[in-house]
Amino acid sequence: MGALRPGETAVRRDVFRAKVWSAHALRVVEDGPEALVLGGRPGAELLAPTTWIEWLLTGDEAARARALPNLADGHWQLDRWSWRSTAHLQWVPPDVWFSVHAFYDPSDGHRLTHWYVNFQQPMRRMAIGFDTFDLLLDLVIASDLSQWRWKDEDEYAHGRRLGVVTEIDHRAVEKAREEATAMVEERTGPFAAASGWRNWRSEPHWPAPPLPADTLTVGLP
Repeated sequence: MGALRPGETAVRRDVFRAKVWSAHALRVVEDGPEALVLGGRPGAELLAPTTWIEWLLTGDEAARARALPNLADGHWQLDRWSWRSTAHLQWVPPDVWFSVHAFYDPSDGHRLTHWYVNFQQPMRRMAIGFDTFDLLLDLVIASDLSQWRWKDEDEYAHGRRLGVVTEIDHRAVEKAREEATAMVEERTGPFAAASGWRNWRSEPHWPAPPLPADTLTVGLP
């Protein structure tokens, strides 16, 4: 597939056993050999599991706890949702088991609030964007890179027990942990001062993107 053009809509889908688990409409910022860079802003359209939406709306941890067993059993429902509150950049390199995200507060001068490393299967390009699968583990990093913490290690362990995270996935994630923390420590990739990520602003003339009509079907059996 050819490179995506800045401003185009690109959909990130999480796909598990040939079925969409989530989908997020994003704008292409850059598509180069190092990484696909995508921008998100409040109002962007998503499809998400109903358990996740229920948890966001109510804070009910029982709703969130149902998500993994539903995923493992292959029985889940999706509903529409809109991204809220933050603007963000996603750095998605080819053949790598994580992506890097930077989050900004549009109500406070577009201030960079924190970084996030999402461990996931390497992206697979498809007609409307790319597919991956979130492997449940995350690394949350302070905006000034001074400290970080691991997030959802208990959920990751539960995903391994349920077979959502395979042994192949696990071995790749163990290696990716070292790669991601080395990037932070060495200030490379998006963390480099020269990357310009700290001063990024979402394009005001780009409307929040909707999901294409074929989001649930394109490229799937």
